[in-house]
Amino acid sequence: MDNFIVSARKYRPATFETVVGQQHITNTLKNAIKNNQLAQAFLFCGPRGVGKTTCARILAKTINCTNLQPNGEACGECPSCKAFENGNSFNVHELDAASNNSVDDIRSLIEQVRIPPQAARYKVYIIDEVHMLSQAAFNAFLKTLEEPPHYAIFILATTEKHKILPTILSRCQIFDFNRIRVDDMAAHLASIAGKENISYEPDGLHIIAQKADGGLRDALSMFDQIVSFSGGKVTYRSVIDNLNILDYDYYFNITDSLLKEDTAKALLFFDEILSRGFDGAHFIAGLCEHFRNLLVSKDQSTLKLLEVSEGIKNKYLQQSQTGSVSFLLSAMNIANQCDISYKLSKNQRLQVELALLKMCHLPSAFNMATSPLAATPATDGSLKKKPDTPAPAVTAPVQESKIINETGVLSDTPLTYNKTAPQPLNNQAAQITAAAPVTEKLKIFIPKPSLGLSTPSLTDVSKTEEELLEEEDPYLQGDDREDFTMDSFLKHWSDFAARVKSEGKKNLVTIFIANAPRMLKPYEFEIVVGNKVQENLFRDERPQLHNYLRSHLKNYSIEVNARVDEQEVVRKPYTAIEKFQYLAARNPQLVDLRNRFNLDFD
Repeated sequence: MDNFIVSARKYRPATFETVVGQQHITNTLKNAIKNNQLAQAFLFCGPRGVGKTTCARILAKTINCTNLQPNGEACGECPSCKAFENGNSFNVHELDAASNNSVDDIRSLIEQVRIPPQAARYKVYIIDEVHMLSQAAFNAFLKTLEEPPHYAIFILATTEKHKILPTILSRCQIFDFNRIRVDDMAAHLASIAGKENISYEPDGLHIIAQKADGGLRDALSMFDQIVSFSGGKVTYRSVIDNLNILDYDYYFNITDSLLKEDTAKALLFFDEILSRGFDGAHFIAGLCEHFRNLLVSKDQSTLKLLEVSEGIKNKYLQQSQTGSVSFLLSAMNIANQCDISYKLSKNQRLQVELALLKMCHLPSAFNMATSPLAATPATDGSLKKKPDTPAPAVTAPVQESKIINETGVLSDTPLTYNKTAPQPLNNQAAQITAAAPVTEKLKIFIPKPSLGLSTPSLTDVSKTEEELLEEEDPYLQGDDREDFTMDSFLKHWSDFAARVKSEGKKNLVTIFIANAPRMLKPYEFEIVVGNKVQENLFRDERPQLHNYLRSHLKNYSIEVNARVDEQEVVRKPYTAIEKFQYLAARNPQLVDLRNRFNLDFD
C-alpha cells in the first residue's frame, strides 16, 4: 500500500509557470534571472497559502540551474536541479524563524554565509516566518543583509510585513502576493481532479474555492477531505454537507419570501436554518452577501464582481430582475445593522427575526411611496396623474372678475380656468403656462391708498408673469421623481439640521431636532412647531430646506409644511411685562403697589 501524499504537496508547483494566480511576481522574477539583475535580498509577503515559500524554492532552484531554459525556467535535469528536488542540495538552506528566532541562531547563519557555494553560482538562504525574529536577532542580521557576499542571496517570507523593522524592509526587494482568485483556484482544482480521475461538479469546486478565502493550500486540503467523504465524487451537495455551508437555495427562497411579504415563510426558513446547527450571525452575514450579489447582477458591467459558478450566476441574474435597487439597498442596510448589533444582543434570535420582519415590509413601504397620489412628470414639462388612477377634472363656471394673480397683485384681466385635482407645488411655472398661457404683458393697477397711508411704488409694472415668477420663486425646479425611503429622508433631514447648526442659527436647530417630521401622504410632510415665531422662522428657511431635500433625494415633489400646536405648549413669561402680569394674576395687590409708588417694569 502506497503512502498517501496530500494534494498540497503532490501538486506543489515546481516551475514559475505552474504557480497559480501570481503572474505579476513570477514574470518579474523570470525577467530578473534572464537579465542577470537579481537583488541581494527578497521579501515575499502575503496571506497564508498563496505560494510565498513555493516561489522562494523555485527561485532558489532556478538561479543555480546550469541549463537554464530560454523562457527563464529551470531545466529540472541538471545535477543542481536534481540535488534540489532530492533535498540534498548544499547551496540552499531553509530556516524556520518561528523556532529559530534568537541571536545565536542568526549568528550561526552568519557564520555559514562566509562559506562559498559548492559547484553552483549562488548560495540561497530561505528564512520563513521572518517576522518571528526577536529585536536583537533583527539587529544582528542587519549588517549581513545589507552587505552580503556576492554569492549569497536571502529570501525572506512572512505573513505580517508590518512586524518587520523598517531597516530590514529598506534592504529588501519586496513582493506582495495577492489572494488567489476564485476562478483560478476552481480551474486548478478541476485540473487536479482530471489528473486523479475524480468526477466533480463545477458548483462544488467553486464552493471550495470561496471557502478557502484566497488560500490555495486550504482549498487543496478541503478538496482531499471532500474526496474522502464522497468516495471520489465532488458534488455540490457533498461539499455543502461536509463543510457545513449554507445552501444558496436558502437565500434565494428567503429573498423570494421577502419580496412577496410572506413573513411566516421567511421565519420558518430561518428556524430550519437554526435547526441544522447554523449560527444566526453566519446566516445574516450570508444574507448580506446574497443581497450584494443581487445588486451587482443588475448591471452587466459589474457581473465580473460575482465570483460564483455559471449555474448560480444564472439564478442571481433571474432573481435580480424581481427586486428593485431600493429594496436591495434598504435590505442590505437592515441586515448590516443586525450584524453589528447581533453580538451585543441578549436575545440574538430576535434580532435576526426582527430584521427579517422589517425586510418583509419594505415592498409595502415602496408601494406607498409610489402610490397614484404622487404626480409624474409629463413629456411637455407639466404634471399629470399616473395612468392607473385617472382623476376626472371638475369644470367650474367661467368667471370674469378681478382676481388675485400668482404675484399677489390685483389684475383686471379676466381669466378662464378649470378647477382640477390639487397637484404638488413644484414646477409652478410649467403648471401656470399649461393652465393659462400668457401671450401679452399683464395690465396691473394699484388701488388708491386710504387713510393717508403711503404705498410702495412699482418701478416696472410691465413685466410678464414668467418674469415675475422667475424673480420671486426661490425653489429649484426639476423633473426627477425618484422614490425614497423614510430612513433616507430622515437622514437628509438630520444633515440639513447639522448644516443649519454650523451656520449659527440656534433657533432653527431647535425646530429641526425637537420633533421629527411625519408623512401625510406621498412626498408631503408636516412638522409641528410650538408658536407663530417658530412658524415664521421655519417659513423663512423653507426654500433652502426644500432645495436641499429635493436635490439630494432627486424628487422635486417634496413638500414640508409647519403647523402650530400651542395646546401642548406652556407659555412661560419672558419679558418684564409678562413676568409682572404673571405675578399680578396670582397676587392682585401688586397692581396697587405699582400704582401707588409709580413703579416701572425695569
